[in-house]
Amino acid sequence: MISFDLAQQLHEAGLRWVPSEGDRFVLPDRDLDGQVFTISEMVVEVRRSPVGDLIAFNGTTEWALDAIERAETIWLPREAQLRAQLGAALLSLARLIEGWRCTVRIGGELVEVEADEADEAYGRALLAVLRAPDRA
Repeated sequence: MISFDLAQQLHEAGLRWVPSEGDRFVLPDRDLDGQVFTISEMVVEVRRSPVGDLIAFNGTTEWALDAIERAETIWLPREAQLRAQLGAALLSLARLIEGWRCTVRIGGELVEVEADEADEAYGRALLAVLRAPDRA
């Protein structure tokens, strides 16, 4: 799983999330640090509303959280979701002696990022793509 810090940077850089079953997320600024939630039709589900998507908590929870706006959450995308978000920009992921290197094409330039874990390398590469000036 990518780090919260990287997930928050991706969120701030404009990563779009359409919540679906199996997705993981955190709730910043709610004294729930370290608590990762997973969307499941049995526990947490997405409800569409006129004001936007709501993430609804079904049943009883010890802290009585009913629903929150999607904008209040930070998505923790899985490795496959990060690859999908990179799309055609993704050129390769290579195993190093220590860690991983992800290579992407941004405009006409090759950009390489390294990380200890593959999903973190994908996430850092996606952050570089999202922050690229030609995306505006």
